[in-house]
Amino acid sequence: MPWIKEELCTGCQICIDECSVGAISMEENIAVIKEDECIRCGVCHDICPADAVRHDGERIPEEVQSNLEWAKKLLMHEYYSNDKKKQRQLIVRLQRFFTKDKKVAEKTIEQLAIMRDTKYAG
Repeated sequence: MPWIKEELCTGCQICIDECSVGAISMEENIAVIKEDECIRCGVCHDICPADAVRHDGERIPEEVQSNLEWAKKLLMHEYYSNDKKKQRQLIVRLQRFFTKDKKVAEKTIEQLAIMRDTKYAG
């Protein structure tokens, strides 16, 4: 999902003019991409003169940190906080949770490759 790096956005509105589905708006002179409306065409990446439209892969470290903070918050809950056994069990459950998400992503990527190579090829 493309996103706007606020400190780079100059508020020129070129992305708004070029977005074919109207998924970009201005909020306090900064462009904002509406995730539910964006069709991921990549036009905004290509036309932004300030390089403010960024790729979601850049957010991986932030998302990992957010996940770890969430896990730590759960571990600090009174139910877990003074019980190492319960904490370890929670960590195992969280590992299964994220493993499931990883498997879903991998299967989705596989199916998209099949779509690319068959149904939508040529």
